[in-house]
Amino acid sequence: MLNCYNRGCGQSFDPEKNDDESCRFHPGMPFFHDAYKGWSCCKKKSVDFTEFLNIKGCTAGKHSNEKPPEPEKPEKKAEDVEFEEVKPIRPPIRESQLQRPDFETPLVTLEAKVAPSLKQQIDALAPTKKKESEASAEVAVGTTCKNRGCNGTFQSPESNEQDCIHHPGVPVFHEGLKYWSCCTKRTTDFGAFLAQAGCSIGKHKWIADGDRESIKCRYDWHQTASSVVVAVYAKMYDYSISFVKLNPVRLQVCLVFPQQNNGEFNLDLELRGIVDVAKSSVDMFSTKVEIKLTKAEPGSWAKLDIPRNIEEKEAEPVHKIEKMVNNATLDSSQDEDDSDVDLDDVEAVSSGAKITELD
Repeated sequence: MLNCYNRGCGQSFDPEKNDDESCRFHPGMPFFHDAYKGWSCCKKKSVDFTEFLNIKGCTAGKHSNEKPPEPEKPEKKAEDVEFEEVKPIRPPIRESQLQRPDFETPLVTLEAKVAPSLKQQIDALAPTKKKESEASAEVAVGTTCKNRGCNGTFQSPESNEQDCIHHPGVPVFHEGLKYWSCCTKRTTDFGAFLAQAGCSIGKHKWIADGDRESIKCRYDWHQTASSVVVAVYAKMYDYSISFVKLNPVRLQVCLVFPQQNNGEFNLDLELRGIVDVAKSSVDMFSTKVEIKLTKAEPGSWAKLDIPRNIEEKEAEPVHKIEKMVNNATLDSSQDEDDSDVDLDDVEAVSSGAKITELD
C-alpha cells in the first residue's frame, strides 16, 4: 500500500487497483482569508478548520504517490529585505529613582468596593449576627480570646462588642531578634516580645479555627504606564472577613470560603516596583477580586513580584510557649535569658502553625 499525496485525499492505495475514479482530491491550493478557509478550485469554504479539512475533493482521478510541487515564493525586493532585517530595539527598563521602603512597613487594609451580586450570594448563606449569637451561646464564661496577643476573656455576650487588640501576623525569630511579622517592633528579650501590645483592632475569636484548608486560586496581572492590576479569580468567598492589605512594596491577600470549611487563599508578594497605597483600590466581584495598584512613578515592571528567600519549617508543639504566645501573658518564673526555651521548638500560633525563619 502506498500513500496518496493528492491534496484533500490522504488515503493509502494499492497501485494495482488504481483507476480514474479511485481518488477524490483538490487540484487547487488552500487559501485563508478573513477567517475563511477553502480551496481555490471550488467554492466550498468554512470558518472552522476541522470542517475545512473534511471538505471532500472536487475532482476525481488516480491516486498519486508523488508529492505535488510547492508553490514558488515571490522574490523579495531589496527594500523589503532591508525593512525585515531591521529589529526594533526596546529601551531598557529605567531603574527606580525612589528609595525603596522596607518590606516590613506596616500594612494598610484597603477598603473594598463590593459588587451587589457578591453581597447577595454571601448574605444568603447565613446572617452574620445569627452566627455570632450561636457561637456566643456555646462559649463558656472565662474563655480566652484565641487571637494572638489578646488578653480578653469571655464574660457575657457583650464581650463580643469589645475591641480585640491583637497581632494578625505570626511570630518571627531571626538572629536573636523576636518580633511579629505584622509590625516592626523588634526585641532580643523574650518577655518583652510577649508583652508587646497588638497592632490591629478587630473582633474577639473565642473558638479556635484549627487547621484551615488551603484553597488554591488562579491569579494574573497586567499593567499600564501608571498602574498594575492584579486579578484573583475566586467564587463564593466571604467579603466581610476577606481582606487585601498593602504597603508600598508588599501585597497581602486573604480570601475566606465559608462553604469550604472556611478554607483560605493567601497571597503574600513583594512587589517589583513601588506603589502609592493611598491611590490604590480593590473591587470584589462574584467571580474575582480586582486590585488596582497605582505606581509611585511611571514606568514598566519586568515582573509582578520579587521572589523572597524565606524558609518555613514545621515546629514541634511546646504547649507552654504556645499558651504564652497566644495569650501574651508572662510567667513570673520565666527566666529572662530564656535558657529553658529552645526557640527552634516554639509553636508559633496553634496546632499546624509555622515559624517563619528569614535567611
